[in-house]
Amino acid sequence: MVGQIAIPAGDALPERATTELPSRVAAGSSAVIAARLERLPMTAFQRNIFLIIATAWFFDSIDLGSLTFLLGSIKTEFGLSTAQAGLLSSMSFIGMFAGAAMSGMLADRFGRKVVFQISMVFWGLGSVWCAYAPDATMLGYARLLLGFGMGMEFPVALAIVSEFLPTANRGRYLAIMEGFWPLGFIAAGCLSYVLLSYFDWRAVFLAQAVPALFLFAIRFFVPESPRWLADRGRHEEADRVMSSIEAKVAARLDGRQLSEPNVLTEHVQGERRFSFLELWSPGYASRTVMIWLTWFFALLGFYGLTTWLGALLQEAGHSVTKSVVYTILISLAGVPGFITSAILVERWGRKPTAVLMLLGSAVAAYLYGHSPSFAWLIAFGLMMQFFLFGMWSVLYAYTPELYPTRARATGAGCASAVGRVGSLIGPYAIGIILPTLGHGGVFALGAGSFVIAAASVAFLGIETKGKSLEAISH
Repeated sequence: MVGQIAIPAGDALPERATTELPSRVAAGSSAVIAARLERLPMTAFQRNIFLIIATAWFFDSIDLGSLTFLLGSIKTEFGLSTAQAGLLSSMSFIGMFAGAAMSGMLADRFGRKVVFQISMVFWGLGSVWCAYAPDATMLGYARLLLGFGMGMEFPVALAIVSEFLPTANRGRYLAIMEGFWPLGFIAAGCLSYVLLSYFDWRAVFLAQAVPALFLFAIRFFVPESPRWLADRGRHEEADRVMSSIEAKVAARLDGRQLSEPNVLTEHVQGERRFSFLELWSPGYASRTVMIWLTWFFALLGFYGLTTWLGALLQEAGHSVTKSVVYTILISLAGVPGFITSAILVERWGRKPTAVLMLLGSAVAAYLYGHSPSFAWLIAFGLMMQFFLFGMWSVLYAYTPELYPTRARATGAGCASAVGRVGSLIGPYAIGIILPTLGHGGVFALGAGSFVIAAASVAFLGIETKGKSLEAISH
């Protein structure tokens, strides 16, 4: 049935494509694979794929977020200065920069699935190394390896989820997936609170290595992206994987038949190979500038502030366990934050939601740094985390939509890598300026970063709501 798909009557192919019609509209071609995926209703099959990827995302969030709760204890044990502690926290982001930059290109060349699995091996090994690091130097190298694995995972996860879900559900589910980040951050706090009551910070890292075994779920239950297979010219394999997906979706429709795919002629095109330079071509240069600026300044502000939340509370005179409890309490606001963002990206659109969340983060960060009392500190902290995690949700929903399949992971990976430069600078810069400018200056710096990111989206961004991936990028 699928192999006999026809172009709708009245639609003409581009002149240069006419002689290649049979191969172009074959069941495994890019245009037909896109049409077959877009017409699938959301069922438990796609939700299960989403849940598997989001769970791995959740485990990564625990690993990265744990340093917020452990930095104070590590700083005390090794006798680190604020600048040294800031450098240690930045090591993860050096690794994330390298991992994100490499994995996007690797995933666009070798496939989403295999690169995703390799990323989990790296961060699992990094967690074990952190647990047994004998000094601050070795711990820094371990955080580098851990960050490399996490950096590898982010762009590939975004590509997988965006390429499996139809247009009507894509933005919402990508935003919800990012919601697993604040949940992981909260889980990191709870895990730290429990284990620090009986053990030291090393036990937390050791416990975080266990979820790396989750890679076996990826291996056996998540197929390779048929969009990627078709784009690489592996049409028979793309058709085979797509037929398996259709069968699994159809089995969940209680006897209802799948509708016929509507192949859009403007998506019928020859095979194209991606070059990194295409990120700077007339069709994508402004998108690249916009998303790189947004990622850099958003992550500089976010990690510059949140990495130090627990340590700043300890410096204010609160105990380790109390600072962990307060940080967890503040982070709870991230849950309604990402839910709100998931709703708004489909109702308002990606651009206005991104601007709202970034400007809200700027205002809240400034107020948090100038809180007149502890009660106001908690109130503004809740407000800040609401907007910060809402910001993350729309950022992760928006980024993979800006580039075509042949470059989706590369585009998202490079944007993430640029963001990791901001992530690296943020915590270290805070450690340098904290003794001079105090808490107010630290949070004013974060607020300014969010304003620049919001301006980038407002003036250079495009709207992608309600459009298929192929309609956004050719």
